[in-house]
Amino acid sequence: MITKKNVKTALIWLPSIIIALFFIQNAIEKIFQSNQISKLGLSNTSVILVGIFLLIATALFLFQKTVIIGTSILASYMTFVVFVHINKGKPFSLTILIVLVTIIAGYLRKTMLSSEKIK
Repeated sequence: MITKKNVKTALIWLPSIIIALFFIQNAIEKIFQSNQISKLGLSNTSVILVGIFLLIATALFLFQKTVIIGTSILASYMTFVVFVHINKGKPFSLTILIVLVTIIAGYLRKTMLSSEKIK
C-alpha cells in the first residue's frame, strides 16, 4: 500500500531525477562524442573534462549531504550556457528553465527531506 509519505518522497525526488538524467545524458555525450561537438572552439580534451565535471557535479547533486554543492555547480554551469546562448543570439528560454528547475529541485530535496528527518 502506498502511503502519503512515500508519495511525498517520490514527488520531491521526481524533479531531481529528471534533471539528473538530463545532465548525465549531456555529460556522456560530451565524453564519448567529443570530436563531434565543436562548441566555443574547445578542444576534444576540454570537452571530455567538462563531461567528467558534469558527472561529478550530478553525483554531488544526487547525494543528500552534498545537494547544495551539486546544485550550485550545475546551476552555475547552466548559467554559463545561458550567457553563451545570449552571446550567440540563440534561444535561451529552455536553458533558463533548466537552471530554475535545478535550483528548485535542490531546494525541495534539501528542505523537505531535512524536515522529515527532524520529525
